[in-house]
Amino acid sequence: MKRIFAATLAAVFVLAGCTQTNTAGTGAAAIPSNGAAQTVSGPVTSRVNSFTQPHVLRYSTAADISSLNPHLAQQTEVGLLSSLTMAWLVKWDVNNNAIPELTTEVPTLENGGVSKNGLTITYHIRKGVKWSDGVPFNADDVVFSTRAVLNPANNEVARLGWDHIVKIDEPDKYTVIYHLNKPYSPFVETFFSSAGANPCLIPKHILGGLPNINTAPYNSLPVGIGPFKYLRWDRASRVVLVPNPLYFRGTPKLKRIEFVIIPDRNTVLTQLQSKSLDMWYPVPGNYFSRAQAIPGFTIVRLPSYYFNHIDFNTSRPALKDPDVREALRLAIDRKTILHKVAHDVGYLQEEPASHTAPYYDHAIKFVNFDIAQANALLDKDGWVRGPGGIRAKNGVKLALQVASSSGTPDTNLQIELIRSWWKLIGVSLTLKVYPAPLLFAPMQDGGIVYGGKWDVIFFSWGLDPLGDFSTIYGCGSIPPNGQNDVRWCNQKANQAMLALYGHYEQADRNKDDAIMQEQLAADVPTVVTNGREDVYVVNKDLHNFHPNAVSPFDDFMNVDI
Repeated sequence: MKRIFAATLAAVFVLAGCTQTNTAGTGAAAIPSNGAAQTVSGPVTSRVNSFTQPHVLRYSTAADISSLNPHLAQQTEVGLLSSLTMAWLVKWDVNNNAIPELTTEVPTLENGGVSKNGLTITYHIRKGVKWSDGVPFNADDVVFSTRAVLNPANNEVARLGWDHIVKIDEPDKYTVIYHLNKPYSPFVETFFSSAGANPCLIPKHILGGLPNINTAPYNSLPVGIGPFKYLRWDRASRVVLVPNPLYFRGTPKLKRIEFVIIPDRNTVLTQLQSKSLDMWYPVPGNYFSRAQAIPGFTIVRLPSYYFNHIDFNTSRPALKDPDVREALRLAIDRKTILHKVAHDVGYLQEEPASHTAPYYDHAIKFVNFDIAQANALLDKDGWVRGPGGIRAKNGVKLALQVASSSGTPDTNLQIELIRSWWKLIGVSLTLKVYPAPLLFAPMQDGGIVYGGKWDVIFFSWGLDPLGDFSTIYGCGSIPPNGQNDVRWCNQKANQAMLALYGHYEQADRNKDDAIMQEQLAADVPTVVTNGREDVYVVNKDLHNFHPNAVSPFDDFMNVDI
C-alpha cells in the first residue's frame, strides 16, 4: 500500500486539493478571499532581490532527515527531494491528475492497461531512459524494485496493496504485467507513484546483489531518474542537487537546489530574514504574518490535503475506552487552537478529508468544545477523581504521556492549551520530546510513532487523490505492517476501506470513504484539530513554480530564479 506522508504538527503543509491559477509575469502570489492559491509564474527577465543567487534555489522545511531512500523514510522532506531526483512510473500534474513518467501511459480500464476484472495491470515502459549514472533503465528495474518492496528483509513501512501481487510477468524489457489476487484501484498511486510517501523505482545494477537495502550506501546518495541528481548530503547541514544531464525530458532551468537542514522553525524564520533562504515550506500558521512581512518574499497559499490531528494510542489501557476518547475530544477547544496557534490559517473540520477533496463527506458535523459534557461522560463511565484531581478506574489513571518533536514552539503552545483543558476533566498530560528523524523512523529502527511509545501524539497526515485511508486506519496496517499508529481496528470502517480497492470509479470510492470517515468520527481514535493550508513563503524572483496538491515538486523543469 502507498505510504502517506507524515509531517510534524502545526506546520501548514503539502498535499492540497484545488487547482491553481497563475499570476502571469509578476512573480507575485496573491491570496484570494477563498484561500485558493495563485502560483508564481512567468519568465525570469529581471531580478528584484540583490540576495538572489541566479538559478540557485535554497529551501527549508524546518526538519532533518534520516535517509534519502523513500523505501526506508516516509518524511515529507524525503518525498519532496524524491520528486526531483528519483524514478517513478507515474507523477501528478497541477490538477492532481496522474500523468505518465517512466511508463508510456497510465493504465486504465479504458486503455486496456487494467483488465476488465481489475486483476491485471500492464505498464509499458518508456524506452531510451538512463539512470543518472548512465546505465540504461528497463523493465528489469521495475521487477527488481517490486521484489524489493515485497522482500521481508527490507524495512519497508507498509506493503498493503503490494501484497495483492501474486505474479509479475516481463514479456520483454519494456513491459511489466502485475497479476493481482484481488482488484486494487489505488495501484495508480501505490505502485511507484510520487503522490504520497511511496517507494520509488530503484536500480537493479546497484542494489540487486544485496540481501536487503537497509544499510546500503545507496540510501545516503541515491541514483535516480529525475530532472536533478544528488551531488552530496552534508549530514545535519544540507542536501545539494544539480541538474541530471541524462534526464529524458531535457535539462531543468535551475542549476542547483539546496535543501537546507534547519530543524527549528525560529531559525528558519531568521534565515529568511537574513536572506539566506529562498523558500520555506510548510509555513506554520503562527509564523504566517511574520513570514509575510519579510521584504523580498511573497506567499503562496492554498487548501491542503494535509490535516493536523491528535492521535490516541488505543492499545493503551486508558485509551481503549471510547468514552475516554470522546471526553478528550470534547475537552479540546479547536477553535481556540486554530486562532491562537495557527493564527486562523486552516479550516475547522471533523473529518480528515480536505473540503476540496472529491471524497469530502458533508454529512459529518463538527463536535464543539464542551467541558461540562466531557466531565459528565467520564462520571457516567466510572472514572473517579483521586489525588491531584486525576481520574482513575480499575487501577488505571488518566495520566497520559504526549510525544512531540523538538524545535516546534507552536506545537508546545498547543500542548499547553490542551493540558489546561484536560486538567479541568481530571486528565494529566506530560511531554516527552524527540528529534524528528527518530519520531518518524521505521518501527524496526526504534521509531516512536510506529513503535507506539506514547499515549497521545501530535502531527499531521497527508492524504491522496483517491481517498484511500487503509494505510493509516486499516486493520491490516497496524505497525509493523503499516502506519496505523492509533492501532484502531473498526470492522465496518475496515470493510469500507477494503471495498474501495475494487471500485475504479471515484463516485463509488466516495461512498466507501463516507462510511469510513463516519466511523472514525464516531469512534474517536484521532481528533482532527484542523484541515491545513499549504503555505509557501518564496523569493519574489522565483518563477514558474506551480505546486500541485499531492506532490508539489513534480513540475520543476521550468522553475527558475
